[in-house]
Amino acid sequence: MATVEQEVPPLVAGDFLSRDEFLRRWEAMPQLKRAELIQGVVYVPSPLSLDHGDTDLHVGTWIGVYEAATPGCRGSQNATWLMGRRDAPQPDKSLRVLPEYGGKSHVEGKYAAGSAEFLAEICISSTAYDLHQKLEVYERSGVQEYLTVLMQEREVRWHRLVNGAFELMPADPDGVYRSEVFPGLWLDAAALLAGDLAGVLAPLQHGLQTPEHSQFVARLAAQRQTS
Repeated sequence: MATVEQEVPPLVAGDFLSRDEFLRRWEAMPQLKRAELIQGVVYVPSPLSLDHGDTDLHVGTWIGVYEAATPGCRGSQNATWLMGRRDAPQPDKSLRVLPEYGGKSHVEGKYAAGSAEFLAEICISSTAYDLHQKLEVYERSGVQEYLTVLMQEREVRWHRLVNGAFELMPADPDGVYRSEVFPGLWLDAAALLAGDLAGVLAPLQHGLQTPEHSQFVARLAAQRQTS
């Protein structure tokens, strides 16, 4: 008896799906580059502005320079993460310690799973779901630091996980944020908001020259040798 192969339904924003069904539908739509499942709900982001794209590139460059100087760490861009049973977010940027160096995440098939130590999102505004539904997912999954760049408000927010909940971390008196999870990962928020990439990279270079960063690199290397 002949059978008719059923067409895979498309992803539609607002649909409520299991994670497996979300991935099945998305993998059948190679033309769709951005989609997320947050608390079981499908989100398909709208087209991005030039300002958003510029800031996204600068954050990615900042993370990439840190990765290059810190063996055992890996930055990613727009990678889908499997978090919990109902969530498959696609953060703009992630920075993680690789599992063989003692990191918290792992790989399931072709996707990252668990949680990155650090995530970053470029947000349209403070009302965006990056600061509400997605923040809750990242908090629940154990992301240790979460950077958000609010485009309308021209504001940077650095969240740190404290006792299972995100708290806003203030910049130091010189206006620079300094990561506790990744020693030497320093960010001048004003330079980032001004589109000044050289100004973003200058404090990072100082951070990479500190004893704390050297000690972190040594700890990662020792973890690699014993794992």
